Amino acid sequence: MEILSIIPARGGSKGIKRKNLRPILDKPLVAYTIEASLKSKYITKTLVSSEDEEILEVSKKYGAEILKRPNELAQDTTKTAPVMLDVMEKLEKQGYRADYVVLLQPTCPLRDEKYIDCAFEYYFEAQKKGYDSCFSAYSIGYTHAKWRILHDDKLEALYDFRIRPRRQETDEHYKMIAENGAFYALHWDTMKQTKDFIGFNPIAYITPRVIDIDTIEDFQKVEEIIRKNELK
Repeated sequence: MEILSIIPARGGSKGIKRKNLRPILDKPLVAYTIEASLKSKYITKTLVSSEDEEILEVSKKYGAEILKRPNELAQDTTKTAPVMLDVMEKLEKQGYRADYVVLLQPTCPLRDEKYIDCAFEYYFEAQKKGYDSCFSAYSIGYTHAKWRILHDDKLEALYDFRIRPRRQETDEHYKMIAENGAFYALHWDTMKQTKDFIGFNPIAYITPRVIDIDTIEDFQKVEEIIRKNELK
């Protein structure tokens, strides 16, 4: 079984300059995800996509394969799926195809190889029930009366509020979840069909919230957690 992990690591960053190279203790941020991917017992190929020569050099130093990303796919408005498809298309031209592709964002340094392997095992079991993809998420609670606030503050009802069933009269209690950015996996062909890293029938691998680094405070929290773990 061949599994490709793609780690997209752009050189530019609006919030934190050179975020993917910013050190956490003794290693750059991107290195934590590279090492987790390489230690996974399921991932067979670890590749970093970047337009930045320094990131590519550092990634190679930590053991990842590297692929230069075109500048047009390294803009502030660039989404992740086209970056992954660029990698896959280039590898196909080289004669390489994997059974699965997994997105590992470098902003989740506390996601280790155990997390990755447990997520894969959960996904492999879920496929027996017809699920074609898996992403990691955390619970944000339950809801009954469901409304969505749109960008213009207009409300959209997600249930029949004219009938307004009492809580005791319905089983429509939904567990709300949010993606945590740590793990997205699906079949190679499903990714090519959907042009996205979530398939047609996904399942969520729900865990406690994983820190997705976006601020300096997030870096500080992660450093503190790593220090505590090293002292155990």
